[in-house]
This record gives sequence, C-alpha cells and structure tokens, in this order.
Amino acid sequence: MDTINWGIIGCGDVTELKSGPAFNKIPDSKLVAVMRRNPGKAADYAKRHQVPKWYSNANELINDTEVNAIYIATPPAFHEEYTLAAIKAGKPVYVEKPMSLNYKTAQNMYREADENNVKLVVAHYRREWPLFKKLKEIVDAGIIGNIHLVKLVYDKPALTAAELADEKIAWRVTPAISGGGLFHDLSPHQLDILYFLFGDARRVQGIATNQGGMYEAHDLVAGNILFNNNIAFTGSWYFNAATSADYCEITGSNGNIRFSFFSSNMIDLTVNGKTTTYTFDALQHVQQPMIERTVSYFLGKADNPCSGNEAAIIMRWMDIFVGGK
Repeated sequence: MDTINWGIIGCGDVTELKSGPAFNKIPDSKLVAVMRRNPGKAADYAKRHQVPKWYSNANELINDTEVNAIYIATPPAFHEEYTLAAIKAGKPVYVEKPMSLNYKTAQNMYREADENNVKLVVAHYRREWPLFKKLKEIVDAGIIGNIHLVKLVYDKPALTAAELADEKIAWRVTPAISGGGLFHDLSPHQLDILYFLFGDARRVQGIATNQGGMYEAHDLVAGNILFNNNIAFTGSWYFNAATSADYCEITGSNGNIRFSFFSSNMIDLTVNGKTTTYTFDALQHVQQPMIERTVSYFLGKADNPCSGNEAAIIMRWMDIFVGGK
C-alpha cells in the first residue's frame, strides 16, 4: 500500500472531531468510506465531511475494494465481530478503546490478527500526546528518583435523569453494550498510560459496586496494582460523587509528579521542594498523533503504537477490578 484508504465503521460522535477529520490531514491517508446502521445519518456524515462513499452495512464497507484499512468506532459490543470480519478480509484494523467487552474477547481479536498476519492497533491515543510523552520522559529519566507509589482519583457527580434518557449516554452504562459503566469508558485511557509508563503487573486486585442504583453498571470501582518493577498503584473511580476530582500523583524518593488525565493540560513536577510546571496546547483532533503513527505502521514505516496484546492486558486489569477473572 502506498496510501491508507480508510473506511469507518460507526461514524458517530467520537468521529466528528476527535478522529474523523484527522484521516484526511495525515500524509498518505484518506477517508474514502463511512458506515452507520442508520442510512440517513451515514449519508449526512459523508456529505458534511466530504467522504465519497457511505454504507449502512458494515460488511459492504469491509469488502469495498477501495478500502484497505478499517477504523472501528462502534460501541464495544461490536468490536470483536467487526475486527474479525476485517481480519478475514485481510484488512488492517484500528479499533476504539476499550478494545472489547472483556479480556476473553480481546484475546480472540489479537490472536486472530496474529494468526492471520493482519495488523491491529488499539486507539489508546493518549500515548502519542506530547503531555504523556513528556511524562514518560520524566519517569524514564529518574528525575524524581526511585518511584514508589502512584495514586489516582477520579470523581464525577451522578448522571442526571435527562442524561440517562439520552441514547448517546445511556449505552455507556449498559454493560451488554459497553462492557460495564463509565469506568469502562474512561479508565482504559488511564490504565493504558500506567502500562505505558510502568509495564505489566505482578498483582492486580479490586472491588466494584453500585451505590446509586441508577443503572445496571458499577458506579464505584477501586483497585490496586503491584507492577513487576515493584511500583504500587492505588486508584478509585466514583461516579456518584458530590464534586468532581481528576488527578494522578506519582511519588518518588526525590519528589513527585502530579497531572490530570481529562481536566488539565499541565504536569507539575516537584523535585527537592521546587516545582516546575509544563503546559501543553490542546489538540484539535485528539486522535491525530496516534492515527499518524498507525498509518506509518500500516505502511511498514514504524512499529505498532499500541498492539492488541498490550490492550488486552488493560482489559484483563479491568476485568479483575470489577470482579471478573
């Protein structure tokens, strides 16, 4: 392939700004087709974004001979089905996070990709943000000394009745579609960055419950990780809180690093009592750096920016946190 001709399965909200426009802004990349089960919405998306073709059937898009790479942006319940269909057609896949409903289905996806020699990338796109690249640079350089502990807190007030009545939000707290609740929607970004920084885990444990009773999924999740390098992590995700909180703190023998995953574009680095703040510009299309790396990987010019095997590890951690195996 000289050019990656993308087809999007599931041209919904996430593709409007976060990802969709980026495909035409990257060298050797074009968005040539989109699919949505509602034909009117598919046609409307194609018209607004100047995409040549649209479909209401995923298999028709997958088998379009002009399309040579597939971006799956549906809810997680459909990730495995469409990934396996694309692999069967021999077309590389860029699939949204969370990778799938659970660890078992995620394993099936990356194993099929490996066995059929088809490239698979998972959209843990924060890895390619300048902020998290800088964070990894600081960690790897040992600037805060030996790292001992990582703490994460994410609190958010409960969804309102109006929000729960909105189908764009309701599916995210329906486990059969999303895999879980808001924890499954948000924590993959956070847990993947922990993996990106510290590697795999020796031990993972967690608890989860539903305290608010407003929907089927868990609204409180807490967990601990002991990484193979002996760094300890403790985190909590509370979606029935009185106020919002979003921070992560990495503590080392000489200082600490404090940052936010969703509400700030800054890193505060404190070493021996002196604090330095790094500020980063917001990205217009948050997935563009990852898509650019993915295009290079599909063209054989770069390594895989986030393999299915790595993303499946995150699914395993999440399953354990909420009481799975």
